[in-house]
Amino acid sequence: MIKRLSASLAAAVLLTGCSAYSSQNSASSTAAQAEPVRAGAVSSADPRATAAGEAILAKGGSATDAAIAVMLALTVVEPQSSGIGGGGFLVRADGAGGDLLTYDGRETAPAAATGTRFLDENGERLPRELRVLSGLSVGVPGNLALAAKAHAAHGKLPWADLFQPAITLAEDGFRMNVRLNESLSGRNKGRAGLTAEARAVFFGADGEPLPVGSMVRNGELAESLTDLAETGAEALYDRNAEDLAEYIAEKTPQDGKMTTADITSYQSKLRDPVCAPYREYQVCGMGPPSSGGVAVAQMLGQLERFDIAALGPESPTFWHLFLESQRVAYADRELYIGDSDFVSVPVKGLVDPAYVASRSALISPSATITDLKPGTPPGAPLARADGDEPLEQGTTHFSVVDGAGNAVSYTSTVEGAFGSGLFFGGFYLNNELTDFSSTPVVDGKPVANAVEGGKRPRSSMAPTIVLDQNGEIVLVIGAAGGPTIPVQVARSIIGVVDFGLSAQDALALPLIMSFGETAVIEQGTMLEDMQDELTALGHSQIRAFGPPLKANALRRTADGWEVATDPRIAPKLVYTR
Repeated sequence: MIKRLSASLAAAVLLTGCSAYSSQNSASSTAAQAEPVRAGAVSSADPRATAAGEAILAKGGSATDAAIAVMLALTVVEPQSSGIGGGGFLVRADGAGGDLLTYDGRETAPAAATGTRFLDENGERLPRELRVLSGLSVGVPGNLALAAKAHAAHGKLPWADLFQPAITLAEDGFRMNVRLNESLSGRNKGRAGLTAEARAVFFGADGEPLPVGSMVRNGELAESLTDLAETGAEALYDRNAEDLAEYIAEKTPQDGKMTTADITSYQSKLRDPVCAPYREYQVCGMGPPSSGGVAVAQMLGQLERFDIAALGPESPTFWHLFLESQRVAYADRELYIGDSDFVSVPVKGLVDPAYVASRSALISPSATITDLKPGTPPGAPLARADGDEPLEQGTTHFSVVDGAGNAVSYTSTVEGAFGSGLFFGGFYLNNELTDFSSTPVVDGKPVANAVEGGKRPRSSMAPTIVLDQNGEIVLVIGAAGGPTIPVQVARSIIGVVDFGLSAQDALALPLIMSFGETAVIEQGTMLEDMQDELTALGHSQIRAFGPPLKANALRRTADGWEVATDPRIAPKLVYTR
């Protein structure tokens, strides 16, 4: 099977002009490829997954086909971040005219779940370990249903073909890289090695993670992928539904347990895209239950009245304005965004130009906003309270463009690193239900993101496609990193549009993020040198740390597609120290 995959990868090199990787070679050039790509392109968080997508394009597959192959390959080589045990959101733009469709593959709570799922008998939040490392946190996986729905509409190659690169990686093995090794260590070790089955794959006889460069084989996952390739997504949602439901239910100590019906009834859904203007472009993303599309649109819209280009990325004033735009957007996000099948979400009102302008008027280039509160957009529901959301590091993003110019922006997740730690069929199951607010009511008011049976938790994922005035796709982008995701995406769009940067340089811009009254700045960047200026502008609580960041993008250039990968992770993709 290695020979067959390698032949496909060689063809992919001829097609795209960018480097391809097999499971065996050293990732000595894993930094983002600067060469333009002329006949389709793939950007992902692992070169072996990128190669899987390239191989599908080389066989004549569509962007959707290639994106599915990338998702499946990442299930194998990046299990800490995403996979078929999780869910995701996919934004697709047609190369002829830019028409958009968005696919919701977000996980759902069991039908019997209640608003007190994560509370004890006294109404206090359960210990984190019990909330996360149990069936309480597991939602019905949605990635395979999303893939099947998107493939039925936009696929060109047979379904089974999309699985072959991932099956080869799982069956014949792949090299442990620094990033996976580090993820298996430290505070994630207990979660990654929660089950004997997972330890048998990723850990040695000494109980420690397999060393960098060692071969990792996952035969059980290869069998699961082969089953799915041969029989379709129903292998999970029908034939194996009872076994999966029983496994999750056994690990669920309280509240509603997963049932077979929860799994067999799961559906991926088409959602309305969220599109808003920025400068001469249209920025389009995912709507509820994702908050990403709204948050990105609001941040950019609030900043449009400022001459960002003149300020430049080395200006403390720019970073102050960007931080303020986050604070304003996230105040609305916490209050209004939830699963629109369960709560009224005023999406049109939240991105209405007049409303965005009124919120932008709160932002001053010389001071911070005091006593910031959510706004009241057109169509806003009454009597609602804010929720909460943890910082996570179990998400990945990939961008694909095919030879016809069709584009896919796909963000996939298992929530925290290695999800719930529960391992079924050779893959990790998500802990996505911890994205719900743990408290259903605050001060007598319902929380939009409270747990309900069959509901999808709010997400920060922000797969995004930017189009020009002619409807041409110019940027395909997304990120990982929990609530930092919309901020990373908006920052990178500003980098390309306002600062004239390449996508690679835009992804390399530092992160500044508002968490309540605290401004987090990325360690080791120019932002640390701006602390005094930011403090003078009113940001009195500044903390520098290294948050989990990971973005990917494709940018149209005069010569083809620029493939960009976050430089923060490139050094960790090597197989030897």
